[in-house]
Amino acid sequence: MPRVSYPYDLPAHPVDYGVEVAVDNLKIDTEAQRSLNEKRAQAMHGELVREAVGAIIVSQRANGDMYIVDGQHRWRAFQLAGISKMHAEVHHGLNQQQEATLFLIKNRESYKPNPLDQYRVGLTAGLPLYVDTEAVLKKHSLGLGSTSTNSVGAVAGVLRITEMYSAAVLDRTLWVAEWAWDRSADAWDGMLLGGIGTFLGKHGDLVDDKILATKLLKVGGTAQKWRATVLSKSSSGGFHNSGTGSRISTAYQLVRDCWNHGLKKNRIEG
Repeated sequence: MPRVSYPYDLPAHPVDYGVEVAVDNLKIDTEAQRSLNEKRAQAMHGELVREAVGAIIVSQRANGDMYIVDGQHRWRAFQLAGISKMHAEVHHGLNQQQEATLFLIKNRESYKPNPLDQYRVGLTAGLPLYVDTEAVLKKHSLGLGSTSTNSVGAVAGVLRITEMYSAAVLDRTLWVAEWAWDRSADAWDGMLLGGIGTFLGKHGDLVDDKILATKLLKVGGTAQKWRATVLSKSSSGGFHNSGTGSRISTAYQLVRDCWNHGLKKNRIEG
């Protein structure tokens, strides 16, 4: 059967762009808008760069009241920052139902950049997180994209290791994976790198990386076998995850248990 198309229709109506509006004059209609997440707004406030916020979407109704169609978290962040005005794209003559339709259209047509695009833009911006990560990857002759013997597909995963623990920990993580599994494509799996990176990030000062790599292969087997074990345990509720726990957390616990294998003293817990 052919796919049915469900259009999002809006009547032609006036729109003003780049309008400066008073923050305190804006309202929210909860029936035509997503729920306000105060924690998200607080996080935005903590990292607010006013010049990068852009214009929010506002509907000015017939009685003059102005309702936010899209951008309420940015609006709330401005409130928290004590900023009195912000820029808006103001739509005129819409009713509540049409405002809801506009909200859906704006969010349907607004796509967050994929991790690889975000990474490339981060490099262009010269942001240290991306620059430091790229330096480590180049050191290991690795690119980012699809997973292969010379490329890592888990863009967000390697960034997470650098951001949470440091570029040095990412470097150690890649060496351990390479020493254990000989640059096989599965060696660069995001779950496995995440598990090793978390282990080294937490306990790296207690660990010899080459011994860890030897144990990963001897005790746990190939990277392919490791992947299968992580997936099995994370989906079956192993390690008290009840089937919903993070696969990286499961991989970390498996790496920890692998390191502890055969040790009677100086075992790593937690």
